[in-house]
Amino acid sequence: MDRKSLVYTLNENAFTKEILILEKPSEMRVLSNPIAWKIVNLLVNKPMYPAQIAKELKIYEQSAYYYIRKLLTIRAIGQVETSFVRGGTAKLYKTEYAAFGIEMDWGERKFETVKNGKINRNVRTFFEDFTDNGLFNGTIVVGAPDPHGPYRSSARDGHYAAQLAFFLGGLCTLPQNFVVKLDVDAKSEKISRTENIISIGGPGTNIITSEFNRYLPIRFDESNFWSGLIAPQGRTHTLDNHGLIAKIRNPFSEKVKIIVIAGVRSAGTKSAIIALTNHGNEILKKFNQDDNWAVVVQGFDMDSDGKIDTIDIVDGISTSSA
Repeated sequence: MDRKSLVYTLNENAFTKEILILEKPSEMRVLSNPIAWKIVNLLVNKPMYPAQIAKELKIYEQSAYYYIRKLLTIRAIGQVETSFVRGGTAKLYKTEYAAFGIEMDWGERKFETVKNGKINRNVRTFFEDFTDNGLFNGTIVVGAPDPHGPYRSSARDGHYAAQLAFFLGGLCTLPQNFVVKLDVDAKSEKISRTENIISIGGPGTNIITSEFNRYLPIRFDESNFWSGLIAPQGRTHTLDNHGLIAKIRNPFSEKVKIIVIAGVRSAGTKSAIIALTNHGNEILKKFNQDDNWAVVVQGFDMDSDGKIDTIDIVDGISTSSA
């Protein structure tokens, strides 16, 4: 008999419980007995003595002992306490496992690590290139908070990386090396040609976003990065709370990918972060791994508490990266 974990999903949440794998037909026959099964279910709620079990199920106490011995043999129940009653020894029993099953020696498939109880297929697909054997494979780049770059601008959205990092923790584990860099350091180290990058913040405050802006399916206006986003057919998105989520193949290297999470202003970047981390399944519904992909979102404060709580998709495009 082998002790394992049963993992299953329900309404996009993931759950796990211990399962006892039965290996022999004789072990299965024990649980298939109606009285034995009643005892297993009875002992789920609280430990009981054989006399209590017999009284509850209205069976002879000798019968209760018989089935208890059978269930102990296959480890379906266990002894949790011993008491001395009226000169004798009374043993307290409780159910050991929440599930029982049989297992064939084939059919295994790799299952992503489950953390925080959430598994989302669309999100996993979106970040597939950024994980390697359960480890995060890439660098998160944020704009430097000091004046820098051609516009001598200061980024105010670098702390949004913390929200994203907590979210990514549900999909993968951090490697030993530090995965967050300022854009000025990423630029000097020339990682934009060699590493997967998640660039947070618009091109006016993040020079790595600026480096890839012209290659994005929906891009920031090159004549004035703060004036808004330009989509195909001349569609524009100019509000402060408009945010962009985009993923492209690195135009300088076929081996790595670039994700941009940015806004017209910092409120737009926040909208994009919230959209991806809180509404990823809906936002990424039409994402195709083989394409250069982008979506524009807009965040709203519906209950007027000063916090973005609702996200709308206002534009999107997917183009072949071949």
